[in-house]
Amino acid sequence: MADQPSLWEQNDLLSLLEPAEATIQVEAEPHASAAVIAVEAPPEPEPAPVPEPDAEPDPPAVIQLPDFMQPERAASSCPTTVLILDTETTGLDPASGQCLEVGAVLFHVPGRAVLGQLSFLIPADANPARHVNGIDPAVTRLPQPWRQSLELFGAMVESADAVLAHNAAFDRQWFGIDPLPAIVRPWICSMDDIRWPADRHLRANPSVRDLALAYQVPVWAAHRALTDCIYLAQVFERCPELEELLVAALEPRRLFRAQLSYAERHQAKEAGFRWNDPVAGAWTRRLSEREARALPFPVQLVSA
Repeated sequence: MADQPSLWEQNDLLSLLEPAEATIQVEAEPHASAAVIAVEAPPEPEPAPVPEPDAEPDPPAVIQLPDFMQPERAASSCPTTVLILDTETTGLDPASGQCLEVGAVLFHVPGRAVLGQLSFLIPADANPARHVNGIDPAVTRLPQPWRQSLELFGAMVESADAVLAHNAAFDRQWFGIDPLPAIVRPWICSMDDIRWPADRHLRANPSVRDLALAYQVPVWAAHRALTDCIYLAQVFERCPELEELLVAALEPRRLFRAQLSYAERHQAKEAGFRWNDPVAGAWTRRLSEREARALPFPVQLVSA
């Protein structure tokens, strides 16, 4: 019978049976008659994924932000200076009333700073809206440099990139009627055109008072032109998203009609649509194309 291999010869044979990358650790206890052999095999590599037959690789994901959130657009399209203005009038219709007070604040958007402010009265014989604005027509006829103030107001308009008012559709109709100058600048409505951040919990068409309180601006008075301008300027000072909001507000807008049943009319109201204004018997609102597409209900274009 052939001789049995010795213990060390057995160890050598075992080493030939293991992969070359294996690590062998030999631990010998003191006074032990034989060594204890521990063999550690390297982890098996994970199998490579097998592509599906005829499957094309997915293209890299592209995240397309809305236009008004693009930083390069915000930098190029956002007005640097905004003239915040407000008027007090003797009525709602320029054909039968007149403007008797103008307030304005020239605001620097990147610096969140007020550059200048102005308020003046225009002489009026009567004021049927005195119960609203509290302006005594006799006070408007007191001596004051209102014509010089008009010149300064014109210079402020010239230095602004855009003009902003709360309910701008009302205020802008008074300009271009003597003695007020016509304003050839883009108009922004802080009530209709700006979509205020949802975390401020504002209704779709907030008042100036609503905006002020939402941004922790103290409200101490109302219904005077310069006061409302100051409220808006202080809101802008505290609004980190101001550039994005202004760029979006300057998007072209057209009048849309909500296509909803009577039972669904609450959706239009919650989205800021107005009933009977300006289209009788319809819920309408001025929207950009992007805003119209984002609505959860269908709309129909009424006019530019």
